[in-house]
Amino acid sequence: MARSSSGESVLTRVVRILDAFGPESRVLTVGEIGRRATLPPATAARLVTEMIRHGLLARDGPRGIRIGTRMWELAERASPMQGLREAAMQYMGDLQSVVGHSVQLGVLDGDEVLFVERLTAPDAVVNFTRVGGRLPLNASSSGLVLLTHAPAAFQEKIVQGPLRTYTPRTIGDERTLRTELAEVRRRGFAFCPGHIHPDATGIAVPVRQGGQVVAALGLVVPNDGAAWALTRPLQLTGLALSRALNAVPMPVPQRARPPD
Repeated sequence: MARSSSGESVLTRVVRILDAFGPESRVLTVGEIGRRATLPPATAARLVTEMIRHGLLARDGPRGIRIGTRMWELAERASPMQGLREAAMQYMGDLQSVVGHSVQLGVLDGDEVLFVERLTAPDAVVNFTRVGGRLPLNASSSGLVLLTHAPAAFQEKIVQGPLRTYTPRTIGDERTLRTELAEVRRRGFAFCPGHIHPDATGIAVPVRQGGQVVAALGLVVPNDGAAWALTRPLQLTGLALSRALNAVPMPVPQRARPPD
């Protein structure tokens, strides 16, 4: 594979270009892409042009560039998450109709929780997560559930930090995180009032398949006295989804980037 003068492959640079986009930056200029991907302007322009020709990127207005529809096509064609998402949608929809706020599905990817599906409502409480978005494992209810059931060596790596915080309620130290992981394992769910936003409470339960936790099913609801009462319907939904996953043979979702 062709390499730059620095020894970096073309594929590595293409991945950095794709990584420049995100839920809050769906359309970028070539200059912004180059800066985010740390590429020289001429290199960024050349690679962007080639990626547009292959449908991986697309033009959006006179100067804007966005992810191309072919990227979506390729991802959906062989996505290891497709079966999980399809199985979860009915259960997520039923739960969302009851709670009236956000229901989301997250998986462990690297040292973060990656959200692969989300349902919400117009009047739902503030929720920073997006499909394809990520949060640190220590900060979110879904992340805490996934970290609780992760291998011990990986847990040690995460609890020893650094730990990113969003509010004064976010778990930001090793001792508190260890205590919370033990509590999540004991009670079977994570309960995080105000950890990401002061107005919101995150609640999450494990989703199991083949004897292992493959995802976290979560709610984001108002940070008020009614939030705790929603743990029971969430637990029941998580159990129902787990039974559905085990009843129909399908590939167990694998982490795109296994923990070190």
